[in-house]
Amino acid sequence: MQKFKSFQEAEEMLWVMVPDANYYRRVARHWDLVNQLRPPNIQKGIFKFKSIQEANQHRDNIDFESALRIYLERFEKKKMIIKKH
Repeated sequence: MQKFKSFQEAEEMLWVMVPDANYYRRVARHWDLVNQLRPPNIQKGIFKFKSIQEANQHRDNIDFESALRIYLERFEKKKMIIKKH
């Protein structure tokens, strides 16, 4: 927790203007965690869409299928743990 004397001081702390090696390590750890929690689902190939809406729907479907796959994998692991006890 960090206290600030003004809103402006707090706002300035949102951005790292001169990143150091520690900053880049923290960013790398953050993205490692993100990729562990939700691995990227990159499909091979080139896709052609008739509209932005169609492209957005395609991306939504990929995201939904990826989230469902992750959920089911975790659900199966929980079921296996429960069966052992």
